[in-house]
Amino acid sequence: MATPAHRANPRRFLLPIFILLVFGLVFFALPSLVESHFNKVLAFPPYNASSQAQALHRSLLIADLHADSLLWGRNLLKGSRRGHVDVPRLVEGNVALQVFSLPTKTPWGLNIERNRANSDQITWLAIAEGWPISTWGSRTERALYQATRLQRMADGSNGDFVVIRTAADLDQYLQRRKANPQTTAGLLSIEGAHALDGNLANIDVLYHAGYRMMSPSHFFDNDIGGSSAGMSKSGLTDKGGAMIRSMEEKHMIVDLAHASSQTFDDALSIATRPVVVSHTGVKATCNNNRNLSDSQIQRVGSNGGLIGIGYWDTATCGNDPKAIVRAMRHVADLIGVEHVALGSDFDGAVVEPFDTTGLVTITDELLAEGFSEDQIRLIMGGNVVRLLRVNLP
Repeated sequence: MATPAHRANPRRFLLPIFILLVFGLVFFALPSLVESHFNKVLAFPPYNASSQAQALHRSLLIADLHADSLLWGRNLLKGSRRGHVDVPRLVEGNVALQVFSLPTKTPWGLNIERNRANSDQITWLAIAEGWPISTWGSRTERALYQATRLQRMADGSNGDFVVIRTAADLDQYLQRRKANPQTTAGLLSIEGAHALDGNLANIDVLYHAGYRMMSPSHFFDNDIGGSSAGMSKSGLTDKGGAMIRSMEEKHMIVDLAHASSQTFDDALSIATRPVVVSHTGVKATCNNNRNLSDSQIQRVGSNGGLIGIGYWDTATCGNDPKAIVRAMRHVADLIGVEHVALGSDFDGAVVEPFDTTGLVTITDELLAEGFSEDQIRLIMGGNVVRLLRVNLP
């Protein structure tokens, strides 16, 4: 029997339904699946620690120098089982301050040895997550977009989350936190100065957007300086030297994570203010191209800077708090406990032993390693707060 002309053919709807499903996958499911694949934890909460560590941990002022949580499109005001960091988990872990760093370009085939600069994964992530079209071709626009996102989260938090821009902001927040420890704060950082889109005037643009820390390079060499994972591993360029001086004039903090050995040395030869190495390991406990030599550690100590010890396997050659604290012990013995900090690399496309609610296990291991309570207070956040008070505008 012939199909009546007015009766719809179901096949007509198959293609548009398929297209809608594909778009739904790209814009809603895919970013979640990608993050779930890259930002894993080896153990989920609750995390066990001694009663002494738990009591001490509740009294600490905790600060972490590096997390890439803004990259993944989550509303950080909402608790999640995805990734490693959000505001509810920061509060639960008693984290007072989280540095939110933004990588604005990462090449395909990412590795710690040699990466070319001619590809970019983040363009596709930006499209999939629905970032503004202006961000698809501009790394500066990516940074501005994420700064706006973080500030909107702060504005929507009823005061439970604040963005720190100045030393006065920090002091006011910490004073308020004494009365309400169920609050936390963030500070913006840039991972790799290719975020300037080749224009040093964009330092001012990023500064006004709230960024207070920036590294010369990330996983590839750029027009500012060489990367430890770049092709040439060259040093700081003349433009890079101008960038360091401009940042210091604005009281922006120079981060030497991922810098090539020559860029590292060149930057410290110019720097007049303390630098940080926000997330790293040390060759003495985990010998690879990503981590710091003893001579580099000593140069940071002489500069008055901080070394943030990471938690992932490439940083520590381990997957537990013991490996993390082993690296901390080496830095403390070499240049002093006042130069040691947390540098998790949470949400940095790495597998972590725990999420941010598990930091009490580091406190526990620091006690087991023989650090005093006063030393633990410095490592877990006191050193970072001291550096920020002196060096923020």
